[in-house]
Amino acid sequence: MSLFLGKIHYWLYNKINWFESLELDILAYATKKGMPAEGWSEEIYTAYGYPTGNRPLEEIIDTGNIHGWLQYKIQRAEGRHAAFITKILDSDPSSMAELKDVFAKQGHSAASSLHIKTDSPEGAFNALNDFLLEGMPCDRVNEVLASDDNELTWESTLCLHESHWENVGGDVANFYKLRDEWIMAFVETLSDDLTFKRLSGNTQSIRREAA
Repeated sequence: MSLFLGKIHYWLYNKINWFESLELDILAYATKKGMPAEGWSEEIYTAYGYPTGNRPLEEIIDTGNIHGWLQYKIQRAEGRHAAFITKILDSDPSSMAELKDVFAKQGHSAASSLHIKTDSPEGAFNALNDFLLEGMPCDRVNEVLASDDNELTWESTLCLHESHWENVGGDVANFYKLRDEWIMAFVETLSDDLTFKRLSGNTQSIRREAA
């Protein structure tokens, strides 16, 4: 079966697994806070299905529709994230600060798992794209605007996340607030000299600070 699969499919599946791992962290947080996470899970898993559980890709993928299967899993994972986070924030809006910590912790863990250090903005950006879930590669969401030794700036040309948040009555701005914390922790773990900043709604940068 693996003959039907290429490196890009495993690469994308790995990103799905990191995203689903964050989902488990979010659920653990809700449970710790005494929120009805179990009831939410029943409702949300009924609507969006269960996570893949990090099972071997060869065992679960539909080899007759590899692209469609991966795209479906991304959409389902995005839907669950939006639903869980929206329920948490509806239950306690002040949870945003602690959710940021949950995201930052995983961003740090993801960067640490690479066992590398880099003070190159381009290197950090490339590493980041091995983790961030932005649809399928053919969606080409992120476009680099400028890059040199000290800064890389990119634009997100479209938002693939908003519809998932609208479907659960949530605000996609919460997604970006939380993910920015993840990215910041990821980049700063790769190098103390690098910083991440959102320059505008769609434009972001990774910058190397002068010594």
